[in-house]
Amino acid sequence: MRICRWFVFALMIFIFSLPQRAICEEKPLWELGIGGALLLLPDYRGSDEYRLYPLPYPYIVYRGDIIKVDKQRISGQIFKTDRILLDISIFGSVPVKSSNNTAREGMPDLDPTFEIGPALNITLLSSAQDHYNLTLSFPVRAFFSTDFWSLSREGWVFSPRINFDKGDIIPQTGLNLGISAGPMFADSGYHAYYYTVEEAYATASRPAYSAGGGYSGSTLTVGLSKSYKQFIFNAFVSADFLYGAVFQDSPLVKNKTSIMSGVNVAWIFYKSAKTVDVGK
Repeated sequence: MRICRWFVFALMIFIFSLPQRAICEEKPLWELGIGGALLLLPDYRGSDEYRLYPLPYPYIVYRGDIIKVDKQRISGQIFKTDRILLDISIFGSVPVKSSNNTAREGMPDLDPTFEIGPALNITLLSSAQDHYNLTLSFPVRAFFSTDFWSLSREGWVFSPRINFDKGDIIPQTGLNLGISAGPMFADSGYHAYYYTVEEAYATASRPAYSAGGGYSGSTLTVGLSKSYKQFIFNAFVSADFLYGAVFQDSPLVKNKTSIMSGVNVAWIFYKSAKTVDVGK
């Protein structure tokens, strides 16, 4: 179980690292290293309780034509042109013990979750000379929970994003900026997993509540990254705005603005001699 939980935590690196897309340049086909991260995350979107997660992790990057593994995600390319990419991505989240969360005390624990599904990515503007990309992403993902003995599909998520990435934002420093923003929509199954309160778990301060499907709030993420010799440094802050979300009246929503942040550093000790153009 401890190994499985570590694997879920490792997935957080793919989710919460700098949301930077590739700008045309030559990079090694694969890289190996080790890293460490420090993540400050709410128990769930809308929670007012946070946990600090220190995490060592293997740094693995593979920039193949079909399968890609990087610090943001694992993806399988389905279709690609100069401006359009259709791929499959996997995301995950950490478990929550309800006994450690005041709002959920007495309710079932939240198991680790993951999401998987296709994403249509469209490049709007791109300049290798000026080191920037402006893209739109339209991911649709099935949402699953697991206790590592069984698997349950909970619902669906649609989270369109506009992404802006700028390399070398301060000339000659190698400092890179990534910004991602957009709304989120989910069905009643997804929202129920986090925000429904069954009658059996209702209390005087936590009335029964049934979450429906629809608008799930909006997210803004800003990140910085820099490479120095064999090291890569990342930092990010992300805000979830739940105002107007269909579940905002759930007694489990304690904050309508959730902040996530983190820093990580990776040491790359081995890389391939073969390079690929990551902008293609």
